[in-house]
Amino acid sequence: MRPDILNPLFAETETLEGVGPKLKKPLDKLGLTRVRDIAYHLPERFVTRRAIDNIDDGGEGEQIVVKLTIGEHRSSRNPRAPYRVLAQDAAGNVVALTYFGRASYTAKKQLPEGETRWVAGKLERFGDMLQIVHPDHVVEEGGETLQRLCEPVYRLSEGLTQPRVAGLVEQALARAPELPEWIEGTQRDKADWPAWRDALVLAHKGEHGAARDRLAYDELLANSLALMLVRADNRKRKGQPLRGDGSYRGKLDLPFPLTGAQTRSIAEIEGDMAQEAPMLRLLQGDVGAGKTVVALEAMLIAVEAGAQAALLAPTEILARQHYESLRRMAEPTGARVALLTGRDKGRAREATLMGLLDGSIDIVVGTHAIFQDKVAYRNLAMVVIDEQHRFGVGQRLMLASKGKRAPHVLAMTATPIPRTLTLAQYGELDVSKLDELPPGRQAIDTVVMGQEKLAALVDRLAAQMAEGRQAYWVCPMVREMDGPEDIAAAEARYAALKERFGDDVVMVHGQMPGEAKDTAMERFARGDAQLLVATTVIEVGVDVPNATLMVIEQAERFGLAQLHQLRGRVGRGLQKSFCVLLHGEALSETALERLKLMRQTQDGFLLAEEDLRLRGGGELLGTRQSGDTPFTIATLDQITELLPKAYDDARLLMDRDGGLEGRRGEAARVLLYLFERDFGVKTLRGG
Repeated sequence: MRPDILNPLFAETETLEGVGPKLKKPLDKLGLTRVRDIAYHLPERFVTRRAIDNIDDGGEGEQIVVKLTIGEHRSSRNPRAPYRVLAQDAAGNVVALTYFGRASYTAKKQLPEGETRWVAGKLERFGDMLQIVHPDHVVEEGGETLQRLCEPVYRLSEGLTQPRVAGLVEQALARAPELPEWIEGTQRDKADWPAWRDALVLAHKGEHGAARDRLAYDELLANSLALMLVRADNRKRKGQPLRGDGSYRGKLDLPFPLTGAQTRSIAEIEGDMAQEAPMLRLLQGDVGAGKTVVALEAMLIAVEAGAQAALLAPTEILARQHYESLRRMAEPTGARVALLTGRDKGRAREATLMGLLDGSIDIVVGTHAIFQDKVAYRNLAMVVIDEQHRFGVGQRLMLASKGKRAPHVLAMTATPIPRTLTLAQYGELDVSKLDELPPGRQAIDTVVMGQEKLAALVDRLAAQMAEGRQAYWVCPMVREMDGPEDIAAAEARYAALKERFGDDVVMVHGQMPGEAKDTAMERFARGDAQLLVATTVIEVGVDVPNATLMVIEQAERFGLAQLHQLRGRVGRGLQKSFCVLLHGEALSETALERLKLMRQTQDGFLLAEEDLRLRGGGELLGTRQSGDTPFTIATLDQITELLPKAYDDARLLMDRDGGLEGRRGEAARVLLYLFERDFGVKTLRGG
């Protein structure tokens, strides 16, 4: 149960003065639903303004405060055109106050003709005219109050203003209690960090690096401690020791001998599964490193020991692909493999459910459907989770309820993750790494070219298809914030290519119905279609050996790890394969450097480290294009610098300071609830 001391912070935002249904919407859009969220809504930056009397004294791009007399309002019939208010300074110089969209209503209210106003904002030039676009502040008097040394600038959504957010932050901070200290004393003294509440207040007032570092450290410590508690709890649980006799694995007929990395990983997994404490292991494998074979060997150990195994995939497409490849590989062994997804209905579903209950099915592959309440197992003792980054710690804990005892868990990811983020995301798992490619995997030639060479590229594609080869054409991913515009880009490309190649082209994107997606994928996998136009839904798992060309449009919009994943969809057969990175006209230096790196190396682990260095969290965990770490406060620089210290501090708390017992342990409980890592507390209660 959440400690009472935190209740003021976890009150809904409606309890703050001035927050009603109208203001709640834009706050919810930013994820600010409670007082705590507003207190932790830290400024993106700070501005320092200079007061001037004469516009000519201001530099372009400078933040200024100036007293102006309001003149003519100019609007246009075109709703997209700016709304301009002309105003004069004391010397008669004219400046335009420019507004776009609905903000023009604000201008009409705040800027009556003939009145004087103090205006604060950034001075810019548009053609021959100086302007201030969307002034930060417009006040009737007391312009000197705008000359703050450091004014915070917060992230906004439509319907919010900087002053409104600043006012809500002030209310939230006033409710913040003094909390007990959870950081180890020596660490806090060494870093010279303020107490928690002081740090929160200082972080909103100016660029206090120590205050922000302290808040980031709190988040990293909460995460590290929660994962350690999960791990400690897991070691106390009783699982089933599973020792295979090789009777099934000995019958496997694999096309290639196992690599050293695969052999090593299988030995590590076998050692874990022989223990009574249930295994919690992450299998990190580069694209094409052979994770599925390792997973099959692990599942067959369970089958040899008289138990059942399950493989959980994040999407139906991946579940079906895994089912086909596992069924094919397991056929000589006699192990019975079944598929179960949410779409399975009627007799087929009933037969699968009965087979799981009576034990006649050894291995089941599926989506979340395999863990629904109605699905019962005779003896589920081993679970493989594919594309682990799609599932959180809570889901990893949920699996324990399906076996008679807690099952062994092998989590897999095809996204190489930098060492720092492995610790952050998977601190409670042991890690095995597949860093060798099986023999027969060819290097993929990577070409970087501008959009102007599109016609030549389509001709090259036609030549590949004429030889009977298949190809992928990937358009930028569909993101919720963009609405359907990005799909339209994929659809426009699909329409253009279909005009050239007819029914040889199919399309897949994330907002299509599941059956339509599967039908298109199946046509492509069977070879009935030669070109698949897609968004990044094909990023992982799709295995078509005859596909030899991957085109990625607007490649600069993707992170290195994701580009590497997409490139890994080709080069799976005996033919030479190519990846073309098509980029737009305006490329930043960072984007150019990233595309060059793609051309230079095919080492996914190296690319992941470089992605962290070049562009931050971005696509590292493979699910989105930006900001995808488990943290909301800590930046990537702070994660890199502070996470190892926080991890050591959490270890000290567990090993020396008695875990969550004692004075510091009580404070640590408050910390876990503050950052909603209380699953760590719940494991101690057997929940």
